[in-house]
Amino acid sequence: MSANAFTPLTILARELLPHALEPSEDGAHDLAHLQRVWHNVRTLQAEEGGDLEVLLAAVLLHDCVSVEKNSPLRSQASRLAAKKAANVLAGLDWPESKISSVAHAIEAHSFSANISPLTLEAKIVQDADRLDSLGMLGVARTFYVAGRMGSALYDPHDPEAKERDYDDMRFCLDHFQTKLLHLAEGFQTAAGQGLAQIRHQRLKGFMEQFKEEIDIG
Repeated sequence: MSANAFTPLTILARELLPHALEPSEDGAHDLAHLQRVWHNVRTLQAEEGGDLEVLLAAVLLHDCVSVEKNSPLRSQASRLAAKKAANVLAGLDWPESKISSVAHAIEAHSFSANISPLTLEAKIVQDADRLDSLGMLGVARTFYVAGRMGSALYDPHDPEAKERDYDDMRFCLDHFQTKLLHLAEGFQTAAGQGLAQIRHQRLKGFMEQFKEEIDIG
């Protein structure tokens, strides 16, 4: 895996990349995802500030433990990743204060973990990761994951769940209502909020066109 995409901290990236991703076929949480999240972090950090070393370590190690979306351990994934990351950084002789900062940012990045980010770095990492679940990338990743999980595109009898509960484990379209269309409400930084609203509007536009094409608009 190339460290060149993680400028200006390519030396640190070279140290951490071997620990970043477990062997997995999950193309929604791969090197390309890490690169996109780092790009988002750099954009947010330029306006908000924050420790770049802590931010890069949190980005590269936030998915270092692979847990499938349909696993009962899914809500524990970020805590497991934080624990592994702390061990990796301790092995590199990082100071405890920075290790704790990275671990918290990793724990708090996850939507399913429901942990509030308390530091600037944690807020930036959470925003940067969630930006990758919005806009057209969010659409692409959602349908990709649904395909891996064997979900249907939508319920042909009730696409908008007017007479049933949402079930995003069975129907991909439901995931927009259970999660994606609510993500923009919870952004932590001013810079993140601005970018989230742009991508949120793209999501809404996709939903409108999708419903038109399946004749429920």
